[in-house]
Amino acid sequence: MSKQIRITNVHLDLGAGRRGTDMGSSAMHVAGVVPALEKLGHRVVGMHNVGQISMESAEIGHPHARYLGVISEVCHVLANTVGDTLDRGEFPLILGGDHSQAIGSVAGVARYVRRQGKELGLFWCDAHTDMNTPDTSPSGNIHGMPLAALLGIGPRELTEISGRAPAVQPEHVVIFGVRQVDVEEAKLVRKTGVRVFTMSEIDARGAGACLEEAMEILSHAGGGIHLSYDLDGSDPAVAPGVGTPVPGGLNFRESHLVCETLANSGRLISMEVVELNPTLDSENKTGKFAVWLIQSALGRTIL
Repeated sequence: MSKQIRITNVHLDLGAGRRGTDMGSSAMHVAGVVPALEKLGHRVVGMHNVGQISMESAEIGHPHARYLGVISEVCHVLANTVGDTLDRGEFPLILGGDHSQAIGSVAGVARYVRRQGKELGLFWCDAHTDMNTPDTSPSGNIHGMPLAALLGIGPRELTEISGRAPAVQPEHVVIFGVRQVDVEEAKLVRKTGVRVFTMSEIDARGAGACLEEAMEILSHAGGGIHLSYDLDGSDPAVAPGVGTPVPGGLNFRESHLVCETLANSGRLISMEVVELNPTLDSENKTGKFAVWLIQSALGRTIL
């Protein structure tokens, strides 16, 4: 089914430990994301740009939540942009940007479905659980905190972007492809009860069986599913251009199977791709891979 797609380019790297993800959306455009979508029969009806001020003029602020003020401002704007896109009946495709942006993108979708009396399902594909807080983060980088914030845990500047209630509930979240979790962070992950599919489990059971269980969990959220795809969820062999690569991730076909499964569910209402850092890539290999994943999530099939 063809979609009216509005792309939001997020120029943000203050949440990451390395500069460069602010150029990630540009790399996906260089890789041909718009013609790829049009080839599938979709129509790109517009484009927004959301971005940070330069790092050189930004205030770091709290050392355990670096650039909190600027990131909060960007996420507020992004949440409103995504909400407006959904109000127009269009599909939000958000191209990042480091993963701290998800605080805004998911909040915007959550507010939209909540007005309909429903809850959002969140599929979080990532090598990490991203559930640190300023109290537990070894680095103070907010791209390691977004899922905690979306669950209502962390600084109010981030947790309240979705409104008084958390953007998502733990029982409506799955994290897929995990293979690196900080010690203190792991305690919070276990406490919330969020379903985490580690790479060890995916290896043992197979990606197909794990995805079947993941989709069953998300089926209990009546408001549809947002896919937040951190490219470090895929193995560095297929996605080398990321700031925090971890060996042993989802291979090429497993990565596509994630996106194909969500497409086949008919319940995907928004998508973001994050953490592409062109300064660490080779001949835009990761940018091209990201475009392929977007195509798979939006209906590209082999036959």
